[in-house]
Amino acid sequence: MRNKFMIGSLALVLGFGLVAGACSSDSDTETTTTKAGDTTTTMAGDDMAGDQTIVEIAVGNPDFTTLVELVTAAGLAETLSGEGPFTVFAPVNAAFAEIPAATLTELAADPTGALTDVLKLHVIAGNVDSAAATEAVGKCVETLGGKVLIGQEGDNLTFGGATITDVDITGSNGTIHVIDGVVTEAAADCPM
Repeated sequence: MRNKFMIGSLALVLGFGLVAGACSSDSDTETTTTKAGDTTTTMAGDDMAGDQTIVEIAVGNPDFTTLVELVTAAGLAETLSGEGPFTVFAPVNAAFAEIPAATLTELAADPTGALTDVLKLHVIAGNVDSAAATEAVGKCVETLGGKVLIGQEGDNLTFGGATITDVDITGSNGTIHVIDGVVTEAAADCPM
């Protein structure tokens, strides 16, 4: 189940990576710490991030290069550059590095199938900010790829078991929340 979930997440990341590569930007990122102790990555100059799509923001962030490559390969960049709004739970490069190389190769070999399925598990149609995610703790949210559980471990929110490390990176067509893992399969049993 976890491998299936990781594959789905990997697909999202791959597709995001491709889109980001096509739309690269020279923007810098800045990391800040919120009062809850969560680290938040934002674009240098908040006005710039709000004018950029979630794909453009991802392309400009060096922590999302793998995701951008995968999103591009899956052909999802154009969709995620659209009007939206979308909420993307974006795995960082280190999250993809935790996936076995053979699994990544397998996903990349089926960009419009398995990779897309994994990547869609990281995308919600609609805008879900951190406050709404907090309200959803203990419940599943409907992603483009199926239901994923929002949980809490200590002070940290989780998405499909991955810790949400950065929140509310806002673009012109949605919001990005950064996660430290890749969701590869939808939740089999969701709380009501």
